[in-house]
Amino acid sequence: MALGLSAANANAILNALCRATAFTGPAALWVKLHTGDPGTGSSNAAGHTTRIQATFGTAASGGAISNTAALSWTNVSTAEDYTHFSVWDAATAGNFQFSGTITANAMQVGDTFQVAAGALNVTLPVAA
Repeated sequence: MALGLSAANANAILNALCRATAFTGPAALWVKLHTGDPGTGSSNAAGHTTRIQATFGTAASGGAISNTAALSWTNVSTAEDYTHFSVWDAATAGNFQFSGTITANAMQVGDTFQVAAGALNVTLPVAA
């Protein structure tokens, strides 16, 4: 398994850059928690399956963009450690967009897990 862009997004971005084809991103993005590498989005899903909509309201700079509003999963339903996330284009079902890691957080049933505004950083390598 590997973290990063979905194959569909990677191909669309490459086609946009190299073949001048149009690329339209999803209208909204939803974050799901995982207890290990999500692969293409479905592996190691957290027991608490709610996806939270992420807002990226500030333009990317230096090959990076961050969430502009906090993400909160309230009253989590299982005790587990969240170590990864996946991003989707819908609150349920939908298409996998990309994945990454988060700092491991041991949660207990009933806890609230929060990613502060500016703490979900999405980056692409940029030549220096």
